[in-house]
Amino acid sequence: MPADTPPRPWRDALLTACAPVIWGSTYIVTSEFLPPDRPFTAALIRALPAGLLLLLVTWRLPHKQHWGRLAVLSALNIGVFQALLFVAAYRLPGGLAAVLGAIQPLLVMLLAWAVDRQAPRGITACCAAAGVFGMAMLLLSPQTVFEPIGMAAALLGAASMATGVWLTRRWQIGLPVLSMTGWQLVLGGMMLAPVAWLVDAPLPALTASQWAAYAYLSGAGALVAYVLWFRGVARLPSVAVASLGLLSPLTAVILGWVLLSQSMGGISLLGLLVVLVSVFGVQWTSSR
Repeated sequence: MPADTPPRPWRDALLTACAPVIWGSTYIVTSEFLPPDRPFTAALIRALPAGLLLLLVTWRLPHKQHWGRLAVLSALNIGVFQALLFVAAYRLPGGLAAVLGAIQPLLVMLLAWAVDRQAPRGITACCAAAGVFGMAMLLLSPQTVFEPIGMAAALLGAASMATGVWLTRRWQIGLPVLSMTGWQLVLGGMMLAPVAWLVDAPLPALTASQWAAYAYLSGAGALVAYVLWFRGVARLPSVAVASLGLLSPLTAVILGWVLLSQSMGGISLLGLLVVLVSVFGVQWTSSR
């Protein structure tokens, strides 16, 4: 950003927020249109074609000394995170998985505090904790099943994404946002490819709606969303970016309510409000 250009944290936050909103729509696309029981294939198709397209348009090689860091970021942000995300999604109710994933802002603050010696503001930590509480109000129910492998996958997935966000901001690889995004999607997709080959069943003959769903997951869910996400990581405080991730399950709940007639009670609506206030509070206090 040029030195004479004033910072625009709220504009950057709004653009970055589009990424988790798009990701929230992938839940309904997956459940309603994709072939069942092929989670790693879906993650692979979402990441790899979008990354290859970005690299074709913005080809630029990273410096030799940065390949190791780029591989680590690709694993944390794409490969490992996507694999753990789908393991949790298949073993846990969506509510519990979303609540466990909501700890990402707290993990980012913990990393900054423990490694960078940057103590979080008390009000920012309280706002982030309120997001976890609001997500629990929104999504948990007395019938929730606490499956240990799924819970471990959800927690490790949240830790993977939180570490990826923190390291992406901390490490300066020297690539433009489009090239940085393309390399991470390609390398992360290559990590997912053997898992999809070994674990998932082969794809059946796809219908037109299934082709369109995969195209949406790759075009909007990866190419557009990850470009906006990594742009935000480069411009906003790490905890502010991580808190925006709460908008993903929030969007999924709202779409299910509007399009699938899924019920929402008074406690759920209150939880929705608490999550929104939490996200706004983290953005406000961290930008100051």
